[in-house]
Amino acid sequence: MTQVSQAYPTAGRVILHIDMNAFYCSVHEAEEPEKYKGKPLAVAGSVEQRRGIVVTSSYAARARGVKTGMQVGQALKLCPELILLSPDFELYRNYSNQFMTIAGEYTPLVEAVSIDECYIDITGSKLFGTPLEIAAQLQQRIREQIGLPCSIGVAPNKLLAKMASDLKKPNGISVLRIRDVPAVLWPMPCSELFGIGRRTGEKLAKLNIHTIGQLAVAEEELLIDTFGVYGSWMKQASNGMDHSPVNPAREQSKSIGHTTTLPKNFTKAADIHKVFLNLSDQVCRRLRRQRLLAHTVQITIRNPEMKTITRSFTRSSATENADEVYKEACRLFHDNWSIGEPVRLLGITLQGLEDKDESVLQLDLFEYEKQPVKEKLNEAMDRLRDKYGENAVLTAGMLSDDPSALIRDHKRRGTSLQMDHLRDKGKNEL
Repeated sequence: MTQVSQAYPTAGRVILHIDMNAFYCSVHEAEEPEKYKGKPLAVAGSVEQRRGIVVTSSYAARARGVKTGMQVGQALKLCPELILLSPDFELYRNYSNQFMTIAGEYTPLVEAVSIDECYIDITGSKLFGTPLEIAAQLQQRIREQIGLPCSIGVAPNKLLAKMASDLKKPNGISVLRIRDVPAVLWPMPCSELFGIGRRTGEKLAKLNIHTIGQLAVAEEELLIDTFGVYGSWMKQASNGMDHSPVNPAREQSKSIGHTTTLPKNFTKAADIHKVFLNLSDQVCRRLRRQRLLAHTVQITIRNPEMKTITRSFTRSSATENADEVYKEACRLFHDNWSIGEPVRLLGITLQGLEDKDESVLQLDLFEYEKQPVKEKLNEAMDRLRDKYGENAVLTAGMLSDDPSALIRDHKRRGTSLQMDHLRDKGKNEL
């Protein structure tokens, strides 16, 4: 036990970042290895129509040049034998819960940051071995119990653990300490530092700051003048400093939203309204499931040239009702977009969220009389849809063949950042 204790710092923390490798494709391989194991796979949007983009690809496909974000048509040219799969988010959420549960057996300090990655603080987990032994155990158990590969970063903070997990993929375990930062991170481009990205990297290049090492020795005043407080954070991060704790609490959502890319350019008001109706229905379903109310309705509009605008309106009273969100979304659209101008993507995001149980609704007399009726109707519809599926109760306006109707299909729709399944799991455990 003495040797194990010596592997831990006398002061400070030991953080692991667990990153599932090619998660969606790996899940399909684990589910049906006889069909998919070791083959070039890609999870994509409109699989049947051979349109859309590659959401993720297996390592066998990546070896053939197939990359995330690539057009499906281009991917098929590079790899004609590529197997295209429709996403199955129910399946992904199930596997996500499984690997998070395994991680939770080593420490209660597990912070899920997406469906396929989490941080765990093992500073108090000496009983299970050294940090490297715990990382190896986790990797082996995840591979043997649920059939998935993962990479694990071991570090004194979350930033370095995240950077370390990216160093060896797939199935790697990497240690990254503060003293390793100059040799390992400083030669990298600034955009490789987690939290910066391409656009900020381009702005730094204009200041003649190209590498993480150059960022580490840059004048902090210059960075603050250019980027505000974010500049100070970049200076610390480039030196490997990060004091943020692993937060196991499944925090209340800051926003709830859905977007949908349309199969062709929409120009007619009736078609656009139908999309907003479907989007409103599902964002409010998610809102009510978390027992939240929203003050702000924001819409996103994108044209075929990828120009994107967002517009929002903050209501005087919070709401959970799809009809009210729908009306605000349509009004915002007509106030900010000319009918006839082509639209390729639409979205609704609810912001300014608050706990329904702690909220005091401000209603006028007319709304005060209607609100109990709306709540009972919402509850009845939600119960029916929970039991019989999302399509059990629909209005005529929700029936369509555009992708917005598919957002009710939880098997096919979702994102890696949508963490409702983990919040629901936490509530069930309570």
